[in-house]
Amino acid sequence: MAGPLEGIRVIDLSQMATGPVATMMLADQGADVIKVEPPGLGDRLRAIPSFSKGGLNAFTIGCNRGKRSLAIDMTSPQGSEIVRRLIKDADVFVQNFRPGVVERLGLDPVLLRSDNPRLVTVSITGYGREGPMADRPVFDPVIQAITGHIALQVNPDIPFPDLIRHALVDKATGCYVAQAVSAALYHRERSGAGQHIDISMVDASLAFLWPDGMMPYTLLDADVRTGPTLAEVYSLTQCADGQLVYFAGTVEQLLGLYRALGHPEWCDEPRFNSVAERLNPANSELLGGLLADAFAVLPVAAAVQALVEHDVPCGLVTAQADVPSQVQVVANESLMEFELPTAGRVRLPHPPARFGTTPNAPKRIVPLVGEHSDEVLRQAGLSGDEIARLRSDGVLG
Repeated sequence: MAGPLEGIRVIDLSQMATGPVATMMLADQGADVIKVEPPGLGDRLRAIPSFSKGGLNAFTIGCNRGKRSLAIDMTSPQGSEIVRRLIKDADVFVQNFRPGVVERLGLDPVLLRSDNPRLVTVSITGYGREGPMADRPVFDPVIQAITGHIALQVNPDIPFPDLIRHALVDKATGCYVAQAVSAALYHRERSGAGQHIDISMVDASLAFLWPDGMMPYTLLDADVRTGPTLAEVYSLTQCADGQLVYFAGTVEQLLGLYRALGHPEWCDEPRFNSVAERLNPANSELLGGLLADAFAVLPVAAAVQALVEHDVPCGLVTAQADVPSQVQVVANESLMEFELPTAGRVRLPHPPARFGTTPNAPKRIVPLVGEHSDEVLRQAGLSGDEIARLRSDGVLG
C-alpha cells in the first residue's frame, strides 16, 4: 500500500497554511488530495515572492507536497457545479474561508452531505463561526497575540515579549485538523456516516498552549501551591564560545549537572541537592550565579560532552544552516531531497510518522496552479470537448 489512507479522496479548497498543512499530512499518508484553487494566481500563499523559483516558493512547497491542482473559477455557476460534482464522489472536503463564504458558493456542508452522506466536511476558521470577532481577517501572529503565546515569550534578562517567529498556530491547527479527519473516517467505517468538523485557530492555539503554558490558570482553587512555570525555568546557557540548552528536571539529572561542571561538592549542599530546594527563589538565585560562572569558562562542545556523559538532557544551539547536517537528523534520515520540474532540487522533512505495515511513500510532487486540471476533470467523467469549452469560457485555468 502507498499509505494507510490509500483510497481516500480529499477535495481541498483551503489556502495559506492551516488547511494545506492538514491535507498535506493526509496526502503523505496515502490520500489523493485535489487542491482546488482560483485560476491565475491560485492559492494566496503562492504570491509570496521570497525564496521562489519556477512558479513555486518555499512556503508553498512546504505546505502542498503530494497534491494535484485543479484551477477553476468557483464563483461561476459552472465552476461551483463541477466542484460539487467532485465532492459528491469524495471522502473529505476541507475549506478555510471566512464564515458564510462556502454557503454563497453553493457548497454548504449540509447540502454536500445530503448528496454524499459518507462525506466528512471540515470548516477551519480563525476565530470561530460566531462571536464578536468571527468576521475579522486573521493571520497566525494575531492569534498568537490574543491567546497568550506572545506574552509567554519573555526572557528574564530582556523582559519584553516577542513573537514566535514561525507560523506555529497555523501548523498546530493543521495537525488538529488531520487528526480529526482521521478520527471521523474511523467513525465512518463503523457507522457508515460522515459528519461535519468545525475547528478554529483560537481553539487550536489554546489547546496547544495550555498544558504547560497556562499552568497558573489551570487549578482554580485559591490554596493551590504556586511555583515556577516551564517558561520561567527554560533558559539558554552561555558558554565560552557558544550557547546550549540543558534541562535538569530530576534529582539524578541535577546531581549529574554539578558533576559535569566539576563541582561535586554541590551534590551535598542541602540548598541545591533536591528539585524543591533548587526551585526555592533564594536558592535558585544563588545557584544560578554559580552555574553561570561555571559554564562561562567552558567551551560549548566540552560542556555538551560532559553533560551527555552524566546523562543530563542538553543540546547545542544550532544555526538553521547547520540543522541538515546535525548528526541525529542525518541518522534519522529526517530530511529528503528530490527534483521538481520547474523549481529544481528541493529539501523537505520526511513525514514524522513511520508506519510499519502501511509505509507511507510521500508523493514527490508539488503542483503548479492548475497542473492537473484536465486529468482531474477527465477522471470525473468530463469529455475533452467539455474541458475545452470550460477553458474557453474562462472557468478553467
